[in-house]
Amino acid sequence: MGVKLPRATRLVITIAGRKHWLWRAVDHDVYVLDEIVQNRRNTKAAKRLLVRLLKKQGLAPKRMITDKLRSYAAAKRQIMPTLEHRSHKGLNNRAENSHLPLRKRERVMQAFRSSGSLQRFLSAFSAVRNLFVPPRTKRTALALHLHRLSAFAHWKSVTAVTA
Repeated sequence: MGVKLPRATRLVITIAGRKHWLWRAVDHDVYVLDEIVQNRRNTKAAKRLLVRLLKKQGLAPKRMITDKLRSYAAAKRQIMPTLEHRSHKGLNNRAENSHLPLRKRERVMQAFRSSGSLQRFLSAFSAVRNLFVPPRTKRTALALHLHRLSAFAHWKSVTAVTA
């Protein structure tokens, strides 16, 4: 199947009056590959995201698409110098749009209380969301319906829910 093409982005979240950054890597189908909450947006934070992403994926991707934050380029030079890096406003739209479900959930929960609780919430929220997000290649109504049925069947088997 190959290595998924990561798109990296970050999102500002205010917790107890302090800014925190949610660093997120998604693939071309908008599946969340990794997320990490940091209180800084420097090269060290970008490097931590890339190292975690490499450990989870196992292989380095061919290219990476990010927003225009310079910390990504500096971290990429240190960790994966041969990786092709694209930094363009329009190329990163899928990653930027992946923040919308989290923002909706944040409003319902009336904000997050601590960075640790946000990190724990994200690990569960993203895993469940990845299960229900249909691949971009299958866009017919029947394919979406079948994907949804299989996702619910998998969810029921994992949570031991009987119908």
